[in-house]
Amino acid sequence: MQEDIRDTGPYREVEDHFRRWLEPGFGRPGGAADPSPSPDGSRIAVTATIVEALDRSPFSRIAVAEGATGQVAAVTAGPHDDRLPAWSPDGSRLAFLSDRRVRGRFRLYLLEADRLGEARPAPDVPGTIESLAWSPDGSLLLLGVAGPGADRAGVEGSGTATAEDRDRPSWLPEVEGDGAAGSEWRSLWTYDPAEDRVARLSPEGLNVWEAAWCGPGAVVAVAGPSPGEEAWYRAPLVLIDPGTGEYRTLVESSVQLGVPAASPDGARASVIEALCSDRMVVAGSLLVVEPASGSVARIDTGGVDVTWAAWRDGRRLAYLGIRGLETAAGEVDAESGRATETWASSTETCGEWYPSGALVADDAIAVVAHGHARAPEVAKLRRGALETVASLGHPGTEHLRDVAGRLETVSWTAPDGLEIEGLLLLPDGPGPHPLVLWVHGGPVSAARTSWAMGRGVLPLLASRGYAVLSPNPRGSSGRGRDFAAMVVGDMGGADADDLLAGVDAMVERRVADPARLGVIGGSYGGFMSCHLVTRTDRFAAAVAISPVTDWYSQHWNSNIGHWDADFLRGDPTAPGGPYFDRSPVMRAGAVSTPTLLTAGVRDRCTPPGQAVEFYRALRESGVDTQLVLYPEEGHGVRQYPAFVDFAARIAGWFERQMPPGPRSGQPAAALAGKEPTA
Repeated sequence: MQEDIRDTGPYREVEDHFRRWLEPGFGRPGGAADPSPSPDGSRIAVTATIVEALDRSPFSRIAVAEGATGQVAAVTAGPHDDRLPAWSPDGSRLAFLSDRRVRGRFRLYLLEADRLGEARPAPDVPGTIESLAWSPDGSLLLLGVAGPGADRAGVEGSGTATAEDRDRPSWLPEVEGDGAAGSEWRSLWTYDPAEDRVARLSPEGLNVWEAAWCGPGAVVAVAGPSPGEEAWYRAPLVLIDPGTGEYRTLVESSVQLGVPAASPDGARASVIEALCSDRMVVAGSLLVVEPASGSVARIDTGGVDVTWAAWRDGRRLAYLGIRGLETAAGEVDAESGRATETWASSTETCGEWYPSGALVADDAIAVVAHGHARAPEVAKLRRGALETVASLGHPGTEHLRDVAGRLETVSWTAPDGLEIEGLLLLPDGPGPHPLVLWVHGGPVSAARTSWAMGRGVLPLLASRGYAVLSPNPRGSSGRGRDFAAMVVGDMGGADADDLLAGVDAMVERRVADPARLGVIGGSYGGFMSCHLVTRTDRFAAAVAISPVTDWYSQHWNSNIGHWDADFLRGDPTAPGGPYFDRSPVMRAGAVSTPTLLTAGVRDRCTPPGQAVEFYRALRESGVDTQLVLYPEEGHGVRQYPAFVDFAARIAGWFERQMPPGPRSGQPAAALAGKEPTA
């Protein structure tokens, strides 16, 4: 596979697939996140993703969906990216973040809701703003600020928060460590719109990952004394006094805490406690805390792993989460501690990584809803049903829906008798089909029904004749903490057996052709793609995206080394043990499966050296292998046109190693990446 494949048939086919999907929506909102309803619920502002061309990266704008008309339109103009809208409690202002002055450095801007005009910038703060929230009385905005050297979460693409600096000489080194010029710390600031003034709220020496107002006079935060990405895994929930900067611990946990929230009067707070692989990917138990007394109550949500929660008033707490392959919503009565489920669906979901939303005044939740057969919509979840406010669909989304296959829920039994669930994407026509096993990242994450099944690679494969199995093996979210904890100390053990049992089940059910089996995954799924081919030669092709292949070098080179020590239950300084036994590179000599490895050069979570090590080990063993490194990408490939190249290489790799056979009107030679001969 050459370096530049843009003139090849397979690349042009894949580019045409994305063009037919995306081009009808060029220049208009095509995706959305971060819903923020106006106080009366008549309008919902969102961060809208806009694609203008396949040779340019998408950008984001603040858009407003009007409930009265069903229309959605951008209200900001950049340049670069605008994101995270937040209506003031009285509806007079719309605050948002933008990096229009310096790419990558987000500042606070405000739009006046009652008149047209340019957004007004707030005074600058030392770093890039990652979050914002109005105080309950609307007098202040709480700002979460990351220093220029702060790590970005893996789900954000990894790398650091460093902004583009056109005046920086290209030869200057990057410096890490105590006293380094690039600050790694995250802090809290307030902005006073009346005085147009910013002030630091959190004290020096406290790194704040997430925060929320706790009444008008306090802040609850997931925070700790160290700034590194791995420090998040031990951060407690604290209560900060904005006047003095003093803080005290409310909740400590042996696992992770995220998504803090509090009632408008400050009498109660909440946080999600979960076993987590990645910051910002949190699904677990909902805890209700009384800051004054220090009492903590664990809420029974009927098997739902909670992913988002927000307080309607001093007593009612709304939540969203996942249970198995379902997305569910409910409400907690904090007085009784009782949770009432209000909605559940296995065919539709909301949010990006996990379900999330925002409160609407009429006892609804504003969400960005979507499903395999439902293009993204700005919607309200009310009275047990999804109500569309504005659809982001267009003729291109109809095309994708037509070619992306049909989705089914499946289950099978693991070797130890445990039931495993998954999603099966089926192409047109009768089976058995060539099957690609898609392994999600994490390992604590979950496959769920979603639009384009993530970024669109899975529907692409289905459109080209492949069945795709997306399992939720042990270690996944949605089945409680005990199920997620089964992977701890056994990564690549019984969870690998769960995956192989799923492949066996698809073969037995004549869904899959046993001679044409492939495996693909990113991050932990990339590790598993490499690990599985050291255990069996049954796969005809493998693709590993941002993988871990050597747990020793992963521990010392990654920015989350603390995590692998926890999940492997091993010591990287001790000879042998799980760091050796579960490193695919140590068993590369047993591999015969052709393997494509991809990585982003800027990835600090699973650094590109992980892919390089396995590639070189496979080459030394004579295995058919390719290594593709993307210079401007981090954890995964996210930007155009790199993403089209990435998808084309994946499709081409599977079609070269395990061709699906002729599709309607296309010769088999073209599908295998070859031009047909005369």
